[in-house]
Amino acid sequence: MTVSIDDIRAAAATLAGQIVRTPAVAAPRLAEMTGAASVILKLENQQYTGSFKDRGAFVKLKSLTPAEAKTGVIAMSAGNHAQGVAYHARRLGIPATIVMPLGTPFTKVERTRSLEARVLIEGDSIDSAAVFAREIAGRENLTFVHPYDDERIIAGQGTIGLELLADWPDLDTIVVPIGGGGIIAGIATAAKALKPGVDIIGVEAALYPSMRNAIHDLPPPAGGASIAEGIAVKSPGALTRAIIERLVSDILLVDEDTLETAVHVMAECQKIVAEGAGAAGLAAMLAHRATFAGKRVGVIVCGGNIDPRLLAQVLLRGLVRDGRIVTLRIEISDTPGVLGRLANLIGEAGGNIIDIHHRRLFSDLPVKRADVDAIVETRNAAHVDVIMRDLQVGGFPTRQLSSRSAGGED
Repeated sequence: MTVSIDDIRAAAATLAGQIVRTPAVAAPRLAEMTGAASVILKLENQQYTGSFKDRGAFVKLKSLTPAEAKTGVIAMSAGNHAQGVAYHARRLGIPATIVMPLGTPFTKVERTRSLEARVLIEGDSIDSAAVFAREIAGRENLTFVHPYDDERIIAGQGTIGLELLADWPDLDTIVVPIGGGGIIAGIATAAKALKPGVDIIGVEAALYPSMRNAIHDLPPPAGGASIAEGIAVKSPGALTRAIIERLVSDILLVDEDTLETAVHVMAECQKIVAEGAGAAGLAAMLAHRATFAGKRVGVIVCGGNIDPRLLAQVLLRGLVRDGRIVTLRIEISDTPGVLGRLANLIGEAGGNIIDIHHRRLFSDLPVKRADVDAIVETRNAAHVDVIMRDLQVGGFPTRQLSSRSAGGED
């Protein structure tokens, strides 16, 4: 079986008034940054549960027979599909059980529980969670709601493509994250039916190139800890693979550093909170600029459910990466008043000291001298050079520590 444009249009009719018709907004700063002619962001992070999964989940749940709805459903998910199923199951009065793998961000676990689903934590990956979920489905006669390899799920996600091209019909390219492949299969089906010349580009985390490897008959990926846990899938769908092979122009890989940078850029430049998977499209544009140069590009921001603690780390690390927070190791004479002169020099140069401490005990300097590690907020990397020059001129030998060596021996 496969999914047609008529199936997606029927899904759109089912979804009318039941979900958010998300905005698709121009992002000229991102276009300048990536070399594209224009960038349009489809903000699926604005759905009630924070991701596109609301769409497919509602369409699937509405297709259940009365008997199936009464008995209940079960799903496995790292968070977004879980919330979509739990939210709409509660709305429709359907009992829901969700199996989530170990390591799922706390925010996703707690939000799923708050939607009154029974949450079970089992397995070290989506794949092992799926095995456990199917066992329970068999024992309790629950309907299994697959996160991506299901015609109705794909049709629901495909409504994103209908909306995007209705709002921005002149797009050349649409960039879509790939985990199991449900969202890109749906969008590709809709977009290619409406505009055959549009290019559909998939994006996978380099640690989880599952769909790309499957299509090219390469060994399964090894995996690892990814900021894009929403697309950290080892076993792509069979139904979705067939659609992707037919309709998707290319699948690009992005590493963890680029995914992290994309989350930071989304927040700082666009004021948009995107999880790792949600920022994968921008990450692809940053890592593969030639592919998108001069193109009118639609980017699917598929979700915004990032753990607040992780987001805080990403933002701070981004400031370090951009040279706006630096650690300077400064050699001083360990005598009264010297620290005050040092602080004055940094302040006069326009730097803001965030933290400072002496390193007396663990130093190869003479006993009358000491190292001071100062964490300083600056305007940019060039400003750091100015501060360091002024310190050197003022009699304070200074070097900048890398972000990895800051706070420890280098």
